[in-house]
This record gives sequence, structure tokens and C-alpha cells, in this order.
Amino acid sequence: MWSCRIPRETSSALPDTQNTREASLRVAPANQVAFDDVQSVFGDRAPAARCQCQRYRLRPGESFGKQPVEERQHRLREQGGCGDPDAPTCGLVAWLEDEPVGWCAVGPRSDLDGLKRVFSVPWKGRDEDPDDPAIWAVTCLYIRKGFRRRGIASALLIAAVEHARSRGAHVLEGYPIMRNDVINEELHVGTVSMFEEAGFRQVSAPTPRRLVMCIDF
Repeated sequence: MWSCRIPRETSSALPDTQNTREASLRVAPANQVAFDDVQSVFGDRAPAARCQCQRYRLRPGESFGKQPVEERQHRLREQGGCGDPDAPTCGLVAWLEDEPVGWCAVGPRSDLDGLKRVFSVPWKGRDEDPDDPAIWAVTCLYIRKGFRRRGIASALLIAAVEHARSRGAHVLEGYPIMRNDVINEELHVGTVSMFEEAGFRQVSAPTPRRLVMCIDF
């Protein structure tokens, strides 16, 4: 469990009962939380609710259109080990006071079958072993509507660094977007400035829009 203080700003979900403009943010591995908390972050209509953090995990021949969302929910529950502290997990959940507000997908890059097969960003111009379990990746930073632009994603990324380090990763990498003129859904990979502030360095620039950045342990 990690904790920090962030600006309270103007969220109506968090009344200023203590005359302070700060709120307490807590981050915990998904295997230490209830699956309902993860679903509260995703909501029931947003793209995250449809994806269930399976975009980079689809198996050969699979697609969202061919698969009911209930199957993706089932897979995420299993991957996250929700409610079982002894189980492996695939992500972190953030709370602001008592509200679940953020999700970060982080784990061994070798677990991400879809990332290895379909997406070129991690591999273009690099001599990498996609099956190396010591290389971890941050692939999603999703913040619940109403709580964005408050530093929660940056706090989740810093927690992901400590999570990966404590579980034996040799390297943690991410694939942030370089541009600002993007829709919210494109920001799930994070921004370059967020990764820089968390101590990541640039490895490559495989496309005009995306970087590969990493931190070594």
C-alpha cells in the first residue's frame, strides 16, 4: 500500500469537511481489493468498461466484437487476483479518501500476448526478447471521470515503479504519447512528462506519436 497527498480541487464527491484543499490518495495492488472497486473505476459506459484492460492481452483470432464483455471481466478478475493477497496480480487501484478513482495495468511484459503479436511500438528498432519475464510494462493509466487532471495518474505511475521493483523486475517500461491534441482514450498510455517525472528515460521513438521509455532496477 502506498499513500500520498494531492490537491483536493473541486470534486463534489469529496466534501471539504476538514477545511483543507488536500485529500489522501492510497494505492494498493489489485489482489488486495474487491473486484467491485476496479469496476467502479471503469464505470459501465466508458471505453474502459468495454475494454476491461484486455486490449493488450487478446489471444490470436480474438476481438472485442467477437467476445462478450462478461468474458473480459472474468479474465480481469482472474488476472488481478482480486480479493486474494497471495495471488499474482496485473494492476494497481487508487482511492481518493474512500472513492476508488484510478487503475494502472502493470506486470511482466511477457504476459501480454496481444502486445507481443499486434502492436509495433514496443519492438520497432529494438532487439528485444518478448518472452523475458524480467521486463515489466505499464500499459494503462485510467482515471475515473470526475477525478482527472489532479495528479492521480502520476501517483499511480510512481507506485507502479515501486511495485515492479519490489517484485523483482529488472526493467519497467512504458509507451507514452507525445502529443497533447488527443482524445481522452489515447491518454491511457500516459504522457512523456509523467514518465520523466517518475524517473524513466527515453529508449526509442518508434512513431511520431509514441516513445518507449524505461527505468532500470
